[in-house]
Amino acid sequence: MQLTGKHKQYWQKNLRLTGVLLTIWFVVTFVFGWFARDLQSVTFLGFPLSFYMGAQGAVLIFVALVGFYAFCMDKLDHECGVQDGER
Repeated sequence: MQLTGKHKQYWQKNLRLTGVLLTIWFVVTFVFGWFARDLQSVTFLGFPLSFYMGAQGAVLIFVALVGFYAFCMDKLDHECGVQDGER
């Protein structure tokens, strides 16, 4: 099956969005963990940043990433005409 130009554009945008969101996920998961001791001097809402990110900050960012991905993919689906059902 040959992909049309619109299909290639759709998958290119999808892969770019996925790559950006995975990069953010990697930074939040591994970089904050790697530099946890250095981040203790930075405070957020009265707590050391490393404690906040471990306790709830990372979870909030992950939920926001999922919501942002769903929003962007819905928008892209409608742009390319591949949406499921009616709104």
